Amino acid sequence: MRCEILAVGTELLLGHIVDTNSSWIARRLALAGIDSHFQTKVGDNLDRIVQAIEIALNRSEAVIVCGGLGPTHDDLTRNAIARVMGTELVRDSRIVDRIRNMFKERGRVMANNNLTQADIPIGATAIPEQPGTAAGLICPIGEKIIYAVPGVPSEMMAMVDGTIINALRRKAGVSAIIRTRTLRTWGTSESLLAELVAPRISALEAIGNPTIAFQASGIEGIKIKITAKATAEEEVNKILSREENQIRALIGNLVFGVDDNNMEASILQLLEERGLTLAIAESLTGGMLGSRLTDVPGASKVFKGAIVTYANDLKFELLNVSKGPVVSELCAREMATGVRKLLAADVGVSVTGVAGPSEQDYQPVGTVFVGLAIHNQIFSKQLLLPPPRQRIREFTIINALNFLRLNLT
Repeated sequence: MRCEILAVGTELLLGHIVDTNSSWIARRLALAGIDSHFQTKVGDNLDRIVQAIEIALNRSEAVIVCGGLGPTHDDLTRNAIARVMGTELVRDSRIVDRIRNMFKERGRVMANNNLTQADIPIGATAIPEQPGTAAGLICPIGEKIIYAVPGVPSEMMAMVDGTIINALRRKAGVSAIIRTRTLRTWGTSESLLAELVAPRISALEAIGNPTIAFQASGIEGIKIKITAKATAEEEVNKILSREENQIRALIGNLVFGVDDNNMEASILQLLEERGLTLAIAESLTGGMLGSRLTDVPGASKVFKGAIVTYANDLKFELLNVSKGPVVSELCAREMATGVRKLLAADVGVSVTGVAGPSEQDYQPVGTVFVGLAIHNQIFSKQLLLPPPRQRIREFTIINALNFLRLNLT
């Protein structure tokens, strides 16, 4: 059973709206064990929508068409499906009554063009869930089937979860489930990471289950996605765990988190496990580092606070930094030591550097120093980061946290 997703809307092609609906539907299909090999976007043009549906039906057993069910002249999904089915649209009186009642209950006047949302192709039926004025459609074509859902996310989700997924599983006789585990990495390039993981990719090519894919995610690192298919939750989790262990054996401590466990969550977890508290001293990041840590629920268990010493005199007065260049290894080390003492924490981390637009202390833009005071030891690290300014600041944060992580493990 293969199910294709077709998103309708010129605004999607122009980039005015990001197509999050297709990705959400794709996740639901994967969790249900339904294969989805293609996703397509098409503009609000009747001929092109018809063509896209026909292409999808030629290579898949089911198609979910998302969008184009509104009441305006450019909402053409119903018309396109009717043409593909070789039939006409008829107005469903029950849907008409439902739409009228919705407007009445909300105390609003209904425009006549809303009644077009009650038009369905002959041979089709309406999806039972209808949280809005647009009716979803179930349209059989021989052994294949088209589902049409509104582009409004809440309405689409109600129909997919309420009717479509269960119907597809029954139609396919699916007992299998598909799950993905994401290993988050930091510290190397995507190409080098692929080389390290290449032995596993080669070994899995002949098997086909599980599979491995890479996703570069900027300041979130490079993600290794392991996807497995099995007939039961326990079985699929065993496959994922076995493959995760194989990959970890190849890439070691490049892995910093799994699934939704980002760098800051991983750091806070490590600190809590070791019974350590953390204090931060920031310069060029201006509070961004502390903000990311406090975005994690429960951060207060280990994170004592951050001191933003953006002005040089605050570094000297609050953190007892030696007078002199502040874009330096010495300054970073003294900032980490100073904030650790000031906030009575077990661990102190600091960042100082040049985000731009011009050099400072004879250091070029992108020069950053990270300091770390832990267990009565002081460490430091120099970074050379590419502009622009915001990128330097964001990459400073992830590198500083990773520096701490590596010295905690």
